[in-house]
This record gives sequence, structure tokens and C-alpha cells, in this order.
Amino acid sequence: MRGNFLLGICLLVLLLPAVPAQPESVIQLTLVDSLEDSDIGLNAGKVSPDGLSVLLVGENGYAHRISALHAEDRSQDVELNTGQNVALHDVSWHPRGETALLTGDMGVALRYSTESHAITTVNGSGSIIGINMTAVEWRPAGDYAYFGASDGSIWKFSEGSGITAISDTRDSSISDIACHRNQNTCVVATLNDGLAILSSNHQLTFISGTGGDTWIGVDCADPILNECVGFASGLRTQAIRVDQIGEGESETREIMQLSALEGDFTGVSRGHDGTTLIHMAPFAMLRQEPSDSQAFAQLVSDDAIAWDSVVAGRSLEVVWENEFQEGFILTSFGNIISFESSGVTVEDLDLLSIIVMAAVTISVPGVILGLIYMNSPFLQRKYLLYRQKKK
Repeated sequence: MRGNFLLGICLLVLLLPAVPAQPESVIQLTLVDSLEDSDIGLNAGKVSPDGLSVLLVGENGYAHRISALHAEDRSQDVELNTGQNVALHDVSWHPRGETALLTGDMGVALRYSTESHAITTVNGSGSIIGINMTAVEWRPAGDYAYFGASDGSIWKFSEGSGITAISDTRDSSISDIACHRNQNTCVVATLNDGLAILSSNHQLTFISGTGGDTWIGVDCADPILNECVGFASGLRTQAIRVDQIGEGESETREIMQLSALEGDFTGVSRGHDGTTLIHMAPFAMLRQEPSDSQAFAQLVSDDAIAWDSVVAGRSLEVVWENEFQEGFILTSFGNIISFESSGVTVEDLDLLSIIVMAAVTISVPGVILGLIYMNSPFLQRKYLLYRQKKK
């Protein structure tokens, strides 16, 4: 009887649901300053090509330039006057780093000059007056930039021809535009109409099979791979293989569903080492490796809340790294947070996952064998005889 009792206890333990490996933060945070004493409504920011500055945009025409290396130093800030009172939603540096484009509601399209810090209206912006613009991106050649809008329209811009509409667009809001780092091909993310490829000759082709997801961002982080990665609501990612010969033939790889996570994607930033840093809500961050489509936790929301519940209650808007796992986070409020490695490595996290998976693998056949034993008088008699012989 004692043997049966012990066996029953073991079976109960094996039948308990397996606890998945919990992600662990690999960076630690320090609040170093805030841009203002009140909420500035920060919407976006991009690091300059030389890695020295970050250009920020936000609500009510807010535009500001800060140091990328010393974001806590207000003496290096440059306050920019846009002359606008509408929300600015995106910014893109020209590849040479001498100018940048800013865009926002009501057809605002502006140019920032690093030489004079002046902000002027972009040539041809009259064609988009009244349209709420949501995204802007220069392609690597620096000859054309693309603007995306909330009505699904996409526009190309050059100094010579101004802003002109691209054909074959759809109706869903453009959530993001990313261009390959070495090739003049870009990927467009929409909220409801899927992902699309913008070829080097400005032809727009929507990718079949991508219309069922809500795409919140896209990134072409690796300069060598002919791939970009889309990020969709519901913790889903999908790589897009960009065909450089027949760009209309670009295709997607199998969609990846991330697990063992709480919350959802809200945006993306470029990592220091050709990776993508994924923003999440509640306040958290992942690193996505384009080379093998794996994602690793960088900051877990529970750890952020334990660190500072007020700051972690705000949205994460801008992230950049100056070295691997060393950089800054800016919230929508304007809080400036520095981060550095906590000493936990990806290898540590992988080992934990392997251990849990091994436990699950072992427990399943154990439960099956236990159930067979409990329903077999013959096996029970054999076990009792074995125990008596042992005594």
C-alpha cells in the first residue's frame, strides 16, 4: 500500500501543469533626467548616421535634438522651432546626416538642417495638405524618401520633383516604412492591409498572406541579409525575403508566434549590432535576431515596475544603443533612462529554457506509464512481488 501511495504522489506531481520558463531582464535601468517637467507627448526619434545625435518629435509640433552619447546632458540639447502646433509622428535622417525629414498631421512635411538648426517646409508639400502623415523614410541612396499616411496613401519625395503620389495603394493606415540598408528596396507596414514592397522604381506590391495581421512596425536591421522583418499585434513576427532581381516576387517566411510573454508590441528601434529592439506594453523590450528569427527578452515589465512603477506606467517610445546592451530609453512623457547589462547572458536564458523543456519531455511519458500502471492489476501484482523480494 505504501508503494501505491508513493506512486500516486509521484503521478500527481507529474500531472501538474508544466511551468514555462519566465523571461528575465538582461539590462538594468537608471533614471537620469527628463526633457521637461511636464508631459511632452514624445512620438518618435531617430539616431543620426554618425551616431552622435538623436532627433525627437512629438505633440504640438515638438522637435528637439539631444546627444546620443550623453542624453542626460541638457547643455548639449538643441531646441527646434517647427512653427507647427500639430502632432509630429516620425523623423528620418538623410543618409549623409546633413538634413532630416519630419512629418505629422495635416500634411506637415519639414526639413531640418544640421548646419543652421533651421526647419523649413519641404518642396511640394502642398500636395499633401490636410492628410495626416504617419511615417517617413529615406532610402539608402539618399535620392528619394517615402511618406506614408493614415489614409493608406504613400508618397515619394525628391528635391527635384517634390512630393508625388505612388499608385496601387490601399486604404489602411501606414504604420511604418523601412528600407534595406544596402539596397533601394523598402517594406511598408499597414494596420489592416498587410505588408507591401516598394521596389527601386517605386512600384508598390502587396505581399499575399499578410493581410490577416495588424502590423505595427517593420525593420531591415541586418545589412547583409536580403530580408526585413514585420512585427504584428499578438506577438507575431514574420521575415520578408526581398527579391532583388524581380522585386515583385518577394515572399514571406513562416510567421513566428512568441510565447511566455505578457503584453504586446508597440514599436521597433534599431539595435547596435544589426538587431531589432522591440518596444512592448506594459513597459518591456525584446531583441530580435534577423539571422535566425529568434527573440530574447531584454527588459521584463515586472522588473521595470519594481524599479519605478510611475515611469514604467508610461509608454516606451525611443530606444537606442551606443554599445551592445548599453544605451538610452525615452518615454512618451520625456523621461530619459540609461540602461546597461545586468550580467545575465542569453546563454543563461537558453539553458533555463532547455531545462524546462526537458522536464516537460520527461513528464509526459511518465504520466502515460503511470496511468497504464494504475489501470493494470497484472502490473500492480508484479510490482508488489518485486517489492517483497527486495525486502
